[in-house]
Amino acid sequence: MHNSIVPIPTNREQLFAFEIRGEVEKEDLHQMAETMNKAFDKYDKIDMLLLFRPYDGSETGASLDLEAQKANFRALTGVDKYVVVGAPDKANSLINFMDNIIPVDAHTFASEEVNKAWNCVNALPLQRATV
Repeated sequence: MHNSIVPIPTNREQLFAFEIRGEVEKEDLHQMAETMNKAFDKYDKIDMLLLFRPYDGSETGASLDLEAQKANFRALTGVDKYVVVGAPDKANSLINFMDNIIPVDAHTFASEEVNKAWNCVNALPLQRATV
């Protein structure tokens, strides 16, 4: 990965946490998708925690990556709890709306509520993400 999506090691094997910062690069999204597809192969259900630290959107075409599309589709049935911290307002609204439609337990938190987010997934980072 370059540095727009950085994995955060946690104390839970079935929790996949990432810090997302700046503009998401296609290569980073592809690498994250590969990580998630391996997790979906290994586990029936996983939890995800995404920490947005100044987020500037995605590189043009990043979401069109085949591996990313595969991971997004598999997440509909493979993710139990989906927790997002500091996402842009539009994303928060979409996450909260989708929580009522798809079988994922979605939660959104403001940037200053990062500790509440970690409590929500019953986990701790093994090393602190940088701001």
